[in-house]
Amino acid sequence: MSQQIDVRELNALIESRTGFITDLVAGMNRTIVGQKHLVNSLLVGLLSDGHILLEGVPGLAKTLAIKTLSSLIDAKFSRIQFTPDLLPADVIGTQVYSQKTESFTIKRGPIFANFVLADEINRAPAKVQSALLEAMQEHQVTIGEQTMALPSPFLVMATQNPIEQEGTYALPEAQVDRFMLKVLIDFPTIEEEKKILRAHLNDSFAKVTPVVDLQKIVEARELVKQVYLDERIEQYIADIVFATRYPERYKLSKLKNYISFGGSPRASINLALASRTCAFIKRRGYVVPEDVREVAHDVLRHRIGLTYEAEAENITTDTIINDILNNIEVP
Repeated sequence: MSQQIDVRELNALIESRTGFITDLVAGMNRTIVGQKHLVNSLLVGLLSDGHILLEGVPGLAKTLAIKTLSSLIDAKFSRIQFTPDLLPADVIGTQVYSQKTESFTIKRGPIFANFVLADEINRAPAKVQSALLEAMQEHQVTIGEQTMALPSPFLVMATQNPIEQEGTYALPEAQVDRFMLKVLIDFPTIEEEKKILRAHLNDSFAKVTPVVDLQKIVEARELVKQVYLDERIEQYIADIVFATRYPERYKLSKLKNYISFGGSPRASINLALASRTCAFIKRRGYVVPEDVREVAHDVLRHRIGLTYEAEAENITTDTIINDILNNIEVP
């Protein structure tokens, strides 16, 4: 009974503290036509303290989306265009020698911002991609002998073109795993395309003004951590992730030949975090199975390795996740 009272109180508290989400979504919708899943994923990443990898062809408003979000929150935004000749120092910064003082000073790179857009991350070689690893995982950067903390909140949104396009470098598994979500973006519908066309021809996009401050985002993150996650939901999450590693235990033996490796414990952690945030965005103080199912594809699709057999048969990670979700018992 006390648990029910706590959840009711938490529901009331969340209801009173989530008004800013409506303002953020409304602000995004004034600039971004369609792409509801993209907008929702950005909010999940922001409130879960996680990073986002977006995959889609150029021109689908990936850059515009994160720039709009940072403007709505009145935060510091920086954009890094990844190219084959980019150096790690161009991302995190470097030591500069001053002849006047005869000493080295640190020149900070564009990574020192609340929102960092790593545009076309798969255009740069591995040494530059790895420069992001410490920043994304530890929220700090080491230049020379000095380690500096990054601003809070800190969110990296990286975009990449589909790997089959020429001149790209596939991201290593260790780095891909650092992204909480991998979101696939598709073309707009024909009605949405006409709206985009009209808005550009009439120059009718609304000017973006801040609707929330950073402190409110930090407070919301703390509130997300209090969202109730029942033991049965924990078991459900664990079963989903374990099914990517040992499909035969869940009567999914047919998937065994398609999976080279399954999700790591980071997959379970991020699936739980994203589910909590999903419930929070819907103004609920507890997680239901639908929250888990809603974020499962974005959390898991980049954490499952495919065998050559899967690629030969055009089996994607999304197909595997669909099979797992359809076969595991929902609590």
